[in-house]
Amino acid sequence: MLEHRILDWDDAYANGANIARGDHWPEAWVKPAEAFRNSLLAAGRAKVDLAYGERPRNRMDLFLPEGTVRGLVVFVHGGFWLQLDKSFWSHLAAGAVANGYAVAMPSYTLCPEVRVADIVKEVAAAIGQAAAHVEGPLMLTGHSAGGHLVSRMVTATSPLEPQVQARIRNVISISGLHDLRPLLATAMNERLALDEAEALSESPALLRPMSNARITCWVGGNERAEFLRQNTLLANIWIGLGAITSTVVEPDKNHFTIVDGLADPRHGLTRALLSE
Repeated sequence: MLEHRILDWDDAYANGANIARGDHWPEAWVKPAEAFRNSLLAAGRAKVDLAYGERPRNRMDLFLPEGTVRGLVVFVHGGFWLQLDKSFWSHLAAGAVANGYAVAMPSYTLCPEVRVADIVKEVAAAIGQAAAHVEGPLMLTGHSAGGHLVSRMVTATSPLEPQVQARIRNVISISGLHDLRPLLATAMNERLALDEAEALSESPALLRPMSNARITCWVGGNERAEFLRQNTLLANIWIGLGAITSTVVEPDKNHFTIVDGLADPRHGLTRALLSE
C-alpha cells in the first residue's frame, strides 16, 4: 500500500523553484509577445488596451486574422491571481489567428487589491465585451489561474450573460487550478485572502458545469504532482455531472512550456481549442 500526504503546500505549487532554469520565465515571453503584437499592429490587425471596465487593468488586446473572422478565442493569463498581465502572452494568439480566429487577451485587477471572486466577475465582463466585438463561436482558454477562470465561466453559476454562454464551443484549461481549498494552506494566501467560503464558491471542481459544457484539461507531463492532480480532478468530476470532458498530459512539458502549442497553428493544443 502506497500512502501519500502533502506537508509542504508552498512547495507543491512552486513551479519556478522546481524547474530547471525556472527563473527564465516569465521574462522569456516578453520579446516574442512584443514582436507578435507589433507585427499585427503594423498590419492593422490589432487593437490594444480596449476598455471593458472602470479599473486601470480592465483592458484587453484584440488580434484579428486576415480575411473573414471564423470566431473568437479568449485567452486568460495566469500568475496565481497575483501577477503578470496580457502583455506577456500576445504571441500565443498566433495559432488561432493563423486559423482565421480573432483572439482577445484581457488583463484583470490582481489580488490583494480585489478578491478572486471579483476577478471572476472582471473576466466575465472582458469576455462579454470581446464577444460584442466579434461574432461567431466562442472558445475560452487560460493558463494556471487563467485555467481556473475560464473553467469558472462554464459552471452553473457562471457570471456570463446567457447569450454569451450559448456561444461557447470549447474550453481548454491549461494547468488549471480547479479546487482552491489547498491554497488556503499556502503562504500566498496572505495576499489572496481566500477563506473556506470563497474557496467553495469559486472552485469549478466543487460546482456543477453549465448545460452542454465541453472542457479539456491539458497539463504538462513534467509539472508538479498537484497540477497533474488538479488537471484530472475537474474532468473526472464533471463527466459525472453531464459535461463533455477530456484530459491531456502532454509529454516533456513543464508549467511554463505547456502553453507553447497555442503559438503553433498545427499543434494539438490549438487544434483541440478550435475543434468543432
